[in-house]
Amino acid sequence: MNRRAFITLLGGAAAAPSFLWPLAARAQQRAGKLPTIGLMGAGTPQGWSQWIAAFSQRLHELGWIEGRTVAIEYRWAEGRGDREAEIAAEFVRLKVDVIVTAGGAVARQATSVIPIVFAISADPVGTGLVASLARPGGNITGLSLLATDLAGKRLEVLREVVPGIRRLAVMADFRLHESVLEMDGLQAATKTLGLDATRSEIGQADDIAPAFEALKGRVHALYVPANRLANTNRVRINELALGARLPTMFGFREYIESGGLISYGPNTAELFRRAGDYVDKILHGAKPADLPVEQPTKFDLIVNLKTAKALGLELPPTLLARADEVIE
Repeated sequence: MNRRAFITLLGGAAAAPSFLWPLAARAQQRAGKLPTIGLMGAGTPQGWSQWIAAFSQRLHELGWIEGRTVAIEYRWAEGRGDREAEIAAEFVRLKVDVIVTAGGAVARQATSVIPIVFAISADPVGTGLVASLARPGGNITGLSLLATDLAGKRLEVLREVVPGIRRLAVMADFRLHESVLEMDGLQAATKTLGLDATRSEIGQADDIAPAFEALKGRVHALYVPANRLANTNRVRINELALGARLPTMFGFREYIESGGLISYGPNTAELFRRAGDYVDKILHGAKPADLPVEQPTKFDLIVNLKTAKALGLELPPTLLARADEVIE
């Protein structure tokens, strides 16, 4: 998405996020005493552009005009966990009024006081972020991805595409609790479906290429749980998967735009849009502990027909008919 289209999507210059502004304009913004949102992106501005657009647009609709009625401090971790911790600590020093992030765990470790809104937590109860969906408790709330519950459905879709699948690789940073939980959900589903799932561990970008080398000839498909490292390197993952002739399953449509085969999951931009409602309530005095965690209500099936053809796959007409979007 180019800069002009991005700003147009946000409803004009008044709603354009400050990471697109000239430095002088941002300095002028910080000079005021506006409510401040600390937005911590686990990836890059380019990778998160559509999500930030949806979030900013919703704030604009609710009357929050960046630089006029609210300030937003944008920081980007670019897939590095250590950088996320630094950003969270910086937001605490800046005394922002609310932190918006993806999973929320790193921010929660940094502060038990500043309100935190997570836009896409894989399993907020399972990872211990909140006490329950109805009563989060503490200083954090947001939106769940239902990643563990959706694992079985994704495998069913993948088996439609690759009927002869027997062996599956799951590529993730398994130091992350949410990746472990999703793997647990997958293993439960593989037993039902008669599949064998093996872990392919990546902890940094340099691990990705060797991981694919190790998988060649050993598995029939690749499943990638949502995590910051995979999201930041999704183009590289898709290139290597295509080179290894591996059909891929993801949870976010953004991976399919980058060359992946199929995704099934919540609309991420819509989740970030709904995160804007949480921020609005918090800036008006609501406490995160009193705001129930919401779950997605719509799930998108996205198919990349170009990638399917490159892999020599003939996608079932019934699957294509069910798809919310077919990328050609």
